[in-house]
Amino acid sequence: MNETLLMKAPPVTLNIIGCGNVGKTLGHLWTRQNVFKVQDILNRSHQSSIAAVDFIQAGHVVQSFADIRPADLYLIGTPDQHIAECCAALLASNILRAGNIVFHCSGALPSSILDAVRAVGASIASIHPIKSFADPKASTLSFAGTFCGAEGAQDALEILIPAFEKIGGKILPIDSAQKTYYHAAGVVVSNYLTALMELGVQSYMQAGISREQALAIIDPIAQGTLKNIVSLGTAQALTGPIARGDVETVVRQLEAFQQWKPEYGELYRLLGGVALELAEIKNIATRHGIETLRKNLLN
Repeated sequence: MNETLLMKAPPVTLNIIGCGNVGKTLGHLWTRQNVFKVQDILNRSHQSSIAAVDFIQAGHVVQSFADIRPADLYLIGTPDQHIAECCAALLASNILRAGNIVFHCSGALPSSILDAVRAVGASIASIHPIKSFADPKASTLSFAGTFCGAEGAQDALEILIPAFEKIGGKILPIDSAQKTYYHAAGVVVSNYLTALMELGVQSYMQAGISREQALAIIDPIAQGTLKNIVSLGTAQALTGPIARGDVETVVRQLEAFQQWKPEYGELYRLLGGVALELAEIKNIATRHGIETLRKNLLN
C-alpha cells in the first residue's frame, strides 16, 4: 500500500513528460476535478509545452530534465519508442524518491518498461485509456465512460485507479503478459476498421460511385452494423452472403477482387474465413453451403 500518498494532504503533484494529446486531456480533467496538481511539463518542443500548459490551464514549462521539480507522480506520455529513454533520463536526474509513482498510458507496452525506477523505491504502473485522442478538446468532453486497461504495482494502482475513476474512467484490469493481444484488439477494431472502410469506399468507386457518395452510403451501414454487434453479439449481427451460405455470390465477389487487386482478394478471402466461423454459430446457412464456402475460402 502506498501509505505515503494515501495519507498525504492534497494536492498530490504530477509532472508530465511528453504532454501530447493524452497528457493534455488527462491533465485538463484532473485539474478541473482537483484530482492532481499539474506541476511541471516537459516536451521536446518548447512551444508544445506552452500549448499544453495553456490547454490544461495549469503547470509550468520546463526545458530539460534538470529543471523538473520533485513531484509525487510522473506521467511519461511520450510515443512508445521514447518511454524507456525518458524513464532512464528521469532516473538519472536524481529527483525520484521512494513512494513516487511513475506511469505511462501505452496500450502496447507493459509497465515493466519502467522497472529501472524501482531501484530508488518508486512504483510503476500503466493505465491505458481505450480511446482515440485525435482532438484533446473533444476528448475531454467524451472521456467519461472510457475503459482504461490497468496493470502494475498494487501501491501505484491504489492511487491511479481512483484518479481515473474520478474523471469517468472505467477500469479494466489486464494481464501485462498478454498486453500484445490486448492492444492488437484495439488496433483491429479501430485502425483496421478504418482501413476496412477505405476498402469499402474503393470498392464503391470501382463500381462508378464517387468517394463522397460512398462515404454517405457506408455511414448508416457501418453505424447499424456496430449497433447490432453491441446489442446482439458478432454472430447474430452477421448478415450477407456468407451468413446465408450464398456460395455463388461469394465466389463471384472473390474472383472480382482477385482480378482487380490480388491483395484485396486475399483480404476478402481471409475475412470471409472469420465470417464463416460466425455463420456456423448463427446457423441459418445450410451445411452444404457452409462446407462449399469453406472449400472456396480456406483451401
